[in-house]
Amino acid sequence: MWWSVRNKSIKASSIKVERSENVRKENPKLPNTSLCEELISIDNIELAIKKVKSNKGAAGIDGMTVYELKDEFDKRSEEIKSRILARTYRPKQSLRVQIPKDNGKMRMLGIPTVIDRTVQQAVVKVITPMFEETFSDFSYAYRPMRSAEDAARQASIYMAEGYKYVVDLDLSKYFDTVNHDILMGLIDKTLKDKDVRRLIYSFLKAGAMENGFPVETPEGTPQGGVISPILSNIYLTPFDKEMEKRTIKCIRYADDCKLFAKSEMASRRIMRNAIKFLENKLKLKVNTEKTESRPARGSKMLGFIFCSCGYIDEANQYHLGYCVPREKAWDNFKDRIREITKRNRGSSIERVIRELNWFLRGWINYYGRSSISTKLGTLQAWIRRRVRQYCYKLWKTSKARKHQLRLLGCNEKKISTYFLSSNSYWKMSMAMNNVITNKIIHEKLGLLEIKEYYELRNASSKLEDVFYIALHRYGEVI
Repeated sequence: MWWSVRNKSIKASSIKVERSENVRKENPKLPNTSLCEELISIDNIELAIKKVKSNKGAAGIDGMTVYELKDEFDKRSEEIKSRILARTYRPKQSLRVQIPKDNGKMRMLGIPTVIDRTVQQAVVKVITPMFEETFSDFSYAYRPMRSAEDAARQASIYMAEGYKYVVDLDLSKYFDTVNHDILMGLIDKTLKDKDVRRLIYSFLKAGAMENGFPVETPEGTPQGGVISPILSNIYLTPFDKEMEKRTIKCIRYADDCKLFAKSEMASRRIMRNAIKFLENKLKLKVNTEKTESRPARGSKMLGFIFCSCGYIDEANQYHLGYCVPREKAWDNFKDRIREITKRNRGSSIERVIRELNWFLRGWINYYGRSSISTKLGTLQAWIRRRVRQYCYKLWKTSKARKHQLRLLGCNEKKISTYFLSSNSYWKMSMAMNNVITNKIIHEKLGLLEIKEYYELRNASSKLEDVFYIALHRYGEVI
């Protein structure tokens, strides 16, 4: 017995010696693998810097902004690369802040430094192709060529197929409760490069700075870090695969997960099994107060409310149900318009119109497949009136107003003395309908015609629906 124990100890010690010799033989100034070489390549780093700057995030604990990133990285690039190769790169603690949620509660964010965000972005760029092959078709968030619109469309297809009940799973503080051991075990199955694995692990264990005091991070991925989205998808992939194995219709967008069933009894059974898997296998906490099984009609998902379920007719053709934005989305829309057209902001009308167009295009691109044509017509008139009010305040005096109206080519007969009125700006914006016409606002000032833009976007969305349904029916990857 003593001989076998002694033999095992000798064998273990020989393995340690062999490993240490292999480490010493490695050149810390050269990449150990092709993946590590790609990670620190000039092209990859420059793309990472460009991506971080375009996101325009806040500064971390060192106070460095994205506008200082390029110069700072040029000075320290060789040092950072050498530390990555020598496995001595240690990310700084993330700055922990709280932001309000829609329900009035606070969400915890961890903001890494811009240097660490750049390194994270470089890591994400090289590992994404490897993990994309392992992800489920049920996953839609933070993935190339996939979007929230695709998830909403797939939900409509499931409803049209007869899945009239939905299980709405709510994970409690998902990003803060990710188990590091389980996550690294999942990463090890696909990512064989130990240097990149070690780098990912160092980001998980970097810690945080909260109210000026350091805090350890024994679990979770910082919501706000560049690498967190792909790590969240990796962590929930076993759940997606389990749903596939059980032939359960599922849609997951980050931690927002919907499971579909054809009967209320089936939906309740699916909910119990899903909660059991998430809590026992992945060590996550399901918020049982918000998790529910309910009819699919009237359910909410990614800012949409599904008003009808759709059906498949006798000719075996899909007729998808329709959806509309949630009331909160409309409220946020109006609040943003009021913010851009605030009378006392002091910006030029050209800048105001430019910001309006950016926001309106983005909002309609997201909600383009909704049935909102009538409401957009009403909102378009309201936005034009906000623009007229802004112009009336911006131009200040009667003389300046008449001059600006002449520059816009307004009817000379309608440029009258009512500009000397003491009425409020909002009342005068109504009177200016006769002078600054809709045509002038859209053609001369360049305001986007949102109803026309929506109809074009909606038409293209319907074509996408046809293509998407065809892929779905023939079993292609969607």
